[in-house]
Amino acid sequence: MKGIIDFHAHAFPDQVAASAIPYLEEEGGVKATHDGRIVSLLNLMDAEGVEQSVICCIATNPSQFGAIVSWSKQIRNERIIPFPSFHPDDPFALEHISQIKEEGFKGIKMHPYYQNFFLDDEKMFPAYEKISEQNLILVMHTGFDIAYPRIRRCDPKQILNVSKRFPELKMVTTHLGAWQQWAEVEEMLAGRKIYMDISYTLDQIDTQTARRIILKHPKEYILFGTDSPWSSARDTYNKLMELELGEELENRILRENGLALLEST
Repeated sequence: MKGIIDFHAHAFPDQVAASAIPYLEEEGGVKATHDGRIVSLLNLMDAEGVEQSVICCIATNPSQFGAIVSWSKQIRNERIIPFPSFHPDDPFALEHISQIKEEGFKGIKMHPYYQNFFLDDEKMFPAYEKISEQNLILVMHTGFDIAYPRIRRCDPKQILNVSKRFPELKMVTTHLGAWQQWAEVEEMLAGRKIYMDISYTLDQIDTQTARRIILKHPKEYILFGTDSPWSSARDTYNKLMELELGEELENRILRENGLALLEST
């Protein structure tokens, strides 16, 4: 297990991690695999064969944009690939999307629950258009969220609406298309040219369903992800191997698809 591209990881500034991780553990009823600091993530990457991790930031209010971009610039290196975030209610959202591109970042992370929006709300369309125009990747939380009531903010139908409206948008749908909505993913999304990562999924979905979705999907559109610190690369890798997808597809998921997508920006 080496050379893995983890397309979905999280970390925080050191002074934030000390309070953020315990809070998130309690909120979600889950235990973190590390303390949320970049140095801890890098140590885990070394131990588990991860070459590069995409760090997914989330702006929970418009005022956080500047601090997120500043920190993202500080931590960026050949192994850590930060995806900054803007808030949908930011009056300068379109300008900030352009700034993310100008600063040399490859993508953006958004989360409909933490940022209080619906995926296919028309108010989001100018942002999606700008992200697409700037040739940025959009990692989008999709499906339910472990810490929130089950309001359908980002379900497979909404994903389909956005992908049809913005066919050039490089949107990565997390948690194998939509967390805990996998029957709908299999029916509506599997087989379409929509990126999916496998983060925080394979230990919660039955093996046959996961295998059917992945084998039905275009082989270039499945990405490895952990949602670290909420799952580890080792555990996700082991669960992936249990699917018996074959070496070619496994290599695509573990590394090749992630590299190709990052290099496309």
